[in-house]
Amino acid sequence: MKLRGVFAIPPTPFKEDGQLDEQGLRNIVQFCLKSGAHGVVTPVNASEFIALTDEERKRVVRIAVEEAGGIIPVVAGVAGTTAEHAAYHARYAREVGADSFIAMPPYIKKAAPEEIIHYYQVIDKEAKGLPVWIQNNMPPVGTPLSAELLVTIMDVTDTVNCIKEECWPPGPNITKIKELAGHKLKAIQGGVAGRHLLDEYARGVDGTMPACEICDVHVQLWDLLESGDQRAARDLFNRMLPLLNMEGMYGLAVYKGVLKRRGIIESAYIRKAGHCALDAYDHRELDQILEDLKPLFKV
Repeated sequence: MKLRGVFAIPPTPFKEDGQLDEQGLRNIVQFCLKSGAHGVVTPVNASEFIALTDEERKRVVRIAVEEAGGIIPVVAGVAGTTAEHAAYHARYAREVGADSFIAMPPYIKKAAPEEIIHYYQVIDKEAKGLPVWIQNNMPPVGTPLSAELLVTIMDVTDTVNCIKEECWPPGPNITKIKELAGHKLKAIQGGVAGRHLLDEYARGVDGTMPACEICDVHVQLWDLLESGDQRAARDLFNRMLPLLNMEGMYGLAVYKGVLKRRGIIESAYIRKAGHCALDAYDHRELDQILEDLKPLFKV
């Protein structure tokens, strides 16, 4: 399995009444495929996974696997409140055909290092040889893990050997992890909406896991980096930056607002508590940003 490139994160779409929009999710995964994504990752933070029931999380994984159709790998989000909870989701994801798994440490009651090690050992057992990613993320949902602890987890597991690094500062963290882990590290990708991809690429990342609303543009950027055309890559990144900055402020409201504007989902409804809504000025700015980016859209 190739774990390199743009691994896009589909937000979980809802209908206006707050119910899961299964057709909308299928549309998003198809959009990722048409955009040239190298993998799909769901349900995770950008998918509002903490606002989904366990049954909805399972439906999201099943739909993603069905729509990906074996064309690109599906990385299933299996983070849990406990090791047992994570094992439950990992077991289901494996049974329905997920290709890999990703999990933050327990995300409600924060765990001690020895508990975190045990947590990943349990996920590793359920993975049955499939790759497991540690999502190293910041609070309030994430628990930052040191490079030393990440390497310890890799030492005591068989397949927990991939990292999504998005703790501050991601670049130096990536360099340190690569230096300490050596051959144990199968893949390391960046996150944070791809806002640091130029620096991360220079440090040797294997890819990036951004929300998918401009997946077709992220893929173009990745292809330019892979081709060695640094000048064109930097120029493209600079055109993307206004949207990436807006993502940094508003998150889900931008992911879903763009997908709705692009005709991929019908509703931008957000279920997660505490999200930042766009006001009239924000909507006008987002419209202008997308007008500037529209020539780059491939789908």
